[in-house]
Amino acid sequence: MTDRGALRVRLDQLTREVAKFGAVGAVGTLVNFAVFNLVRHVTDLQVVRASVIATVVAICFNYVGFRYFTYRDRDKSGRTKELTLFLLFSVVGLVIENGVLYVATYGFDWDSKLQTNVFKFVGMGIATLFRFWSYRTWVFRALPARAAVADAESFLEGAQGADDGREPASGGRRPA
Repeated sequence: MTDRGALRVRLDQLTREVAKFGAVGAVGTLVNFAVFNLVRHVTDLQVVRASVIATVVAICFNYVGFRYFTYRDRDKSGRTKELTLFLLFSVVGLVIENGVLYVATYGFDWDSKLQTNVFKFVGMGIATLFRFWSYRTWVFRALPARAAVADAESFLEGAQGADDGREPASGGRRPA
């Protein structure tokens, strides 16, 4: 494959990844805003506390969406490490998102319902850029190409050996 063809394939893959990340993120944003405004409407919690609750609910929703939709083809071998890193980077995103809201609300006294929603949205946008980078770089890591090819080849050899009466390539015995 030419360098230009390889670049095209990588750009196509990145485009699909961004679209899937965006789809999960868009629904997560709706969840976040719905919970935020519901908590603000039915309780007397302060703005940032209501936002933190909403962000935590959205983080839980997003993990399921990212793991089983956006990054379902990624390495699944270390779920504990994956979840730990996801939560760590999500907390950093939570601080970014709610830090913007905190500064707007308590630093500039911009605390009307419209203003808090606008600054929550701005904070979410900044946090989303950080989360996209950190999740794809550290949390939902791509399988190394050699390992993926070796896994696929061993699977195909095993399936082919079973079809033609030979023993599977793994050297194991076929069941009688």
